[in-house]
Amino acid sequence: MYDYIIVGAGSAGCTLASRLSEDSQTSVLLLEAGGKDNEQKIHIPAAFSQLFKTSYDWEYYTEEEPGMVNRKMYWPRGKVLGGSSSINAMIYIRGHRHDYDSWREAGNEGWGYSDALPYFKKSENQERGPGEYHGVGGPLNVADLRYVNPLSRAFVAACLETGMPANDDFNGAVNEGAGIFQTTQKNGSRWSTVNAYLKPALSRPNLTVRPQTQVARIVIETGRAVGVALLVNGQVETVRARREVLLCGGAINSPQILMLSGVGPAEHLKEMGIEVIVDLPGVGENLQDHLAAGASYQSTQPVSLADVQKPANLLNYLFFKKGPFTSTIAEAGAFIKTRSDAPAPDIQYHFAPTFFKAHGFEPVEGHGFTIAPTLLHPSSRGSIRLRSNDPTAHAAIRANYFTTEEDVQVMLAGMKMAHEIAHTRAFAPFLGPESEPGSWKRSDSETIQAIRASAETLYHPVGTCKMGNDALAVVDTQLRVRGVDGLRVIDASIMPTVVGCNTNAPTIMIAEKAADLIKHPSTVKQAEEVA
Repeated sequence: MYDYIIVGAGSAGCTLASRLSEDSQTSVLLLEAGGKDNEQKIHIPAAFSQLFKTSYDWEYYTEEEPGMVNRKMYWPRGKVLGGSSSINAMIYIRGHRHDYDSWREAGNEGWGYSDALPYFKKSENQERGPGEYHGVGGPLNVADLRYVNPLSRAFVAACLETGMPANDDFNGAVNEGAGIFQTTQKNGSRWSTVNAYLKPALSRPNLTVRPQTQVARIVIETGRAVGVALLVNGQVETVRARREVLLCGGAINSPQILMLSGVGPAEHLKEMGIEVIVDLPGVGENLQDHLAAGASYQSTQPVSLADVQKPANLLNYLFFKKGPFTSTIAEAGAFIKTRSDAPAPDIQYHFAPTFFKAHGFEPVEGHGFTIAPTLLHPSSRGSIRLRSNDPTAHAAIRANYFTTEEDVQVMLAGMKMAHEIAHTRAFAPFLGPESEPGSWKRSDSETIQAIRASAETLYHPVGTCKMGNDALAVVDTQLRVRGVDGLRVIDASIMPTVVGCNTNAPTIMIAEKAADLIKHPSTVKQAEEVA
């Protein structure tokens, strides 16, 4: 028996396992369906997309998406120690102050920006040094890129030419503007939550880690979570928890496991042949994700990442941890408002000094670059549902992308600005013909149709076990599941609304705060009352 059982060793799970096991009197079991992070490509930054559709990826697909010409869209998610922090593009972004303040204004006390900032700083080792918005000495190393492609420099200059401000710190006082991203890397290699949190804790005798372990359901007795049922060699094994079960499976797996455990929309559970323990209609609802489209152009100069695989580049990386192999692919970006009255940016640009089509699975010959507007605050909502009561079956994902006119118009504005950026003086030395989606100088309707046919996920699903106090709320502000004692959800699924940025750093922040809520509930509560 363990004090705490953590389900899922991703960004949140590794963080929790480290923080909770700091107390030598507390026993922790960390469970992960995937294996160890011993594949070399995990640690080479520029190789991240080569991990897609491998054994390190859950390889999810949505149902047919009506707003995206009925495509079944591919969703990579990390199935490995470190979760998606082991296969992502390592961009370190926290989001806008308004993202968190809107959570607090919706009734989630203790989750405003001023509440979140101390946990961002606690987690961080900022290589630039400490400051009002940054911490040093934390587990998560945050570094400037060791390699920046000249096309990425041109992108930043082009954005400034259109009137955007320069921003060399998207995580400082101001979120808007254009600049080069910082990354979760150390010495030119990926710095996942395994490196940051888990490996330093593995020597602790009170922490047990079980990879390659599939969770079937949470065991709930008389209204309390008392353990976890596992599938081991075709048999069910139960491990029990003295204090709590902490569900850290992410926006797809966490609601799936809750529903398999009898916690969720009653009618749906009955249809799946699952006994209803708690009728909680919000489980699996409120799904949000960032949709990204790509405006791609050929480069007239051979300076892109098309030649990254050259032996000289590989040797430079292996011996010195420098050069193009340290690239995150999406090296630069910008945050803009498409409406002057927007409270925060509604478009984020990811700039890649290469072609990046269909997650990298459709290579384009030659040198080029991609300017990708990303829809930050979608008004459309999707859902996660069970296909069956088989815990090994993938859930049914309905993202409902592009099903509201508001989302369509914001993305259209973002694509138009992408073309304006491409046709500045800064890009003149590089700009060749457009490659994708071929919407320059088209009508609005043709551009929208091109986006529907080509846009993809930016890998940020959230919201399916939302925090709040309304009818669809699944957890309270302590991240406790409503109607079940001894059970919390701690991951990106608790976000009431998606933050306007890449979601890895915010997920780690959520876990850092949750660890304090668990270890020091009275202290956290007093701090919130003072604030």
